[in-house]
Formats: sequence, structure tokens, C-alpha cells
Amino acid sequence: MTVTENDETIDGAERVRRRGDDAAVLRLSEAEAAMIGADPSASDDERVLLNMGPSHPSTHGVLRLMLEMEGETILRSKPVVGYLHTGMEKQAEQLTFLQGCTNVTRMDYASPLFTELAFSLATEKLLGIDVPERAVWIRMLMSELNRMSSHLLFMATNGMDLGAVSMMIYGWREREEVLRFLEKVTGLRMNHNYIRPGGVAADLPDGWQADVERLLELIPPRLEEYDILMTGQPIWRERLQGVGVLNADEALALSATGPILRSTGYAWDLRRDEPYLAYPDVDFDVIVGSYGDSYDRYAIRLNEIRESMRIVEQILDRMPSGDYRIQDKKVTPPPRVRIDESMEALIHHFKIFTEGFKVPEGEAYAAVESPRGELGVYMVSDGSSTPYRMHVRGPSYINLQTMPHLMQGGLIADGVAIISSVDPIMGEVDR
Repeated sequence: MTVTENDETIDGAERVRRRGDDAAVLRLSEAEAAMIGADPSASDDERVLLNMGPSHPSTHGVLRLMLEMEGETILRSKPVVGYLHTGMEKQAEQLTFLQGCTNVTRMDYASPLFTELAFSLATEKLLGIDVPERAVWIRMLMSELNRMSSHLLFMATNGMDLGAVSMMIYGWREREEVLRFLEKVTGLRMNHNYIRPGGVAADLPDGWQADVERLLELIPPRLEEYDILMTGQPIWRERLQGVGVLNADEALALSATGPILRSTGYAWDLRRDEPYLAYPDVDFDVIVGSYGDSYDRYAIRLNEIRESMRIVEQILDRMPSGDYRIQDKKVTPPPRVRIDESMEALIHHFKIFTEGFKVPEGEAYAAVESPRGELGVYMVSDGSSTPYRMHVRGPSYINLQTMPHLMQGGLIADGVAIISSVDPIMGEVDR
């Protein structure tokens, strides 16, 4: 489109650029085209480069997407990350193994307990210790409740992104109920520092069973409301079905895990296929899709909430008694009541929180099934009280690789649905 300004014929996009608008749609330069692998010689009048983000409500954080557009069709796309970089992996080398959970819990802030769990499992592998049975089941209970809160947040934001504005309120409402319980147990709504090497920070409070039973009664009828509002709604289905399709071979080649991989029909879940904690002792189904599209990814997360409630119900009936952490002076602090009674306990408490505990030399990898896929922690110890190296396999970061494949050939409006269906958490991407 051209306009006339001061007797000069100017391309419409060029006029926007001259005005300095942040939403400028520009012609592709050779450098810009190279960034996304586009052909700079192709039809300049029809192809433009659109920057979506990093400050855009539908990119779920500071994610920037460079889109090569032809009209409203996305020809190519390139995710650009790094706007939230915090250096958490490098910072881990300066923190003791006991302090490490305060760092990693801030990566995936929508499901922080999973990063704490993976960090603790890797540390315990290096130490060669097993935590008490009650600690195992408490970890499993808290993880599944955190999975529910994460998927409920997805339901809220996914609905908002696609115009189902009421869903934002409903999804947030149910998530708040879960977060209230997590706060009662850990003292915090997010970034809990609750799962630690050797067990958990504190035992479950009095009345926790009644609180969990209330959640199990409250949420199922609310999920039925979600089905009415979205699952069977023709407009909702039309916006998601056939949008952002990925097959199993492509997902595996791109190392995608979690709902993205399972939406292709590939039933891979670490809780079942590489079990940890006490998952072999509980019954649950691995939810898969058929078409690998955005609708399948939505439906999988909705039904995984139901499966998590099924697991929580079994934990409620089978929670063992006993210690909530290993009773080892080298790894865990003394009981708080002992600090006022024993000088030895006071010294032990002081040393473990100032110096930490030493971990034998070696390397270990521990992975858990987070709401977004395989979350792994690779840990190297040089025998000191701090990790020599820590690397996190963040599923959000890995899953972003699928976005150019999911978006290619789709409309810009479908791009919003695709980003939402990937469900990235940028704190984990830019760690």
C-alpha cells in the first residue's frame, strides 16, 4: 500500500518506520532475512518482517518472535530469547547444595516444586542416600498439586489468548484454591524451597487431609464447567483443531516432551516409563492425543488435571507415617526444638546453614515429569559443599524449538494459539 505525503509517494510500511512506531512492519533487509533463513530477494512488496514481542501479552513473558509474513500468513518464524537471563546455572556454583533449592525454584515459577525435586534427586544420587518413605509420598503429593495449579494457569491464559475472557477468571479461581494449600504447607504461594536434599522442609500441617479432600470435591465440577465453556464449543474447536500440527517423528527429532509429544499419540511420561518417587505404586493413565494440534495439547492438560487428582486421592489414602526427612547430621539440620536444649545441636545448625554439607565427587542426572515435559538436572561435584557444575534441561527451552514448525503456513491469529499451546515459562528458558 502507498500513500502520498508532501507530493512524495511512500510505501506504507516505510511511512510507519519513519514515524518510529514500535509496532513497525518493515521490509526485510539482508541481515534480517538471514536471521530467520528467509530469501531477501523474494517479493519485497508482499513479504514483511514482523516483530512480535518481547513485550506482548500473548508471548507469555519476554519472548520475541521474528515472523516473516506474506499478508497474514506466517512463512517463517524465529524465537529470540535471552531478555530475562538471570545466570541461575552459574550462580548455582556459588551456593551450597542446601541453598541450591532457593535458586532453582525460581526458574519455572509456575511449577517450582518440580525443579526443587529434580535438584534434590540429583544431589541425593551423588550422596547415595534414600529419603524416608513419608518424604517420598509428601513430595509426590506436592508435585501433583503443583501440576494441577500449573495446568489451571494454562487454562486461564489459554482462554484469555483466544478470546474466552471468562476463562481467565475461572482458571485463576481454581488455581488460587490449590495455591492456598501450598502456602499452608510451605509458607509461600510460589518459589517454595520446600523439597530439599534429604526430604522436605517441614511435615504436613494438622488438618491437611481435610484441605486436600476439599480440593478433590471442589475442582471436578469446575472442570465440567470448562468442558461446557470450551471443550465442546464450536468456535473454540475451530480456533484450535488443525492449528499447529506436529507429528511424532518431528516431535522426537526436536526433543519435545510433555503434552507436545503426547499430543502426537506418543505415550511418553517419565512417571511411568522411567519411574521415580512412588509412582509405580499408584494408578494413573498417560493421556495422549491423536492429531498433534493445539486442541490436543489443550485437552491433554485438562485431563491431566483429572489424573493428578486421581493420584492425589490415592496418596491421601496411603500416606505413610514416619520422618519427613532423613535423620543425618551431615545432610539435614537438627529439629528446631533441640537448638534450645543442646549446644551440639546449635553448632550443627550453624555449620550446616553456613558451610553446607560436602558431596562426594562424581556426576549425576535426575529427571522428573514436569507440567511442560522432561525437566532434568545434571550435577557435577568436586567433593566440596557447592556444585562444580549444574545444568538444567528445561522443557520450555527445548519445546521452543517446535514453534517455527508449528507456525509455518499458519495465520498470525493462529500464532497466538500456538504460543499458548506450547505453554513456555520464560524464567526457565532464560535461566
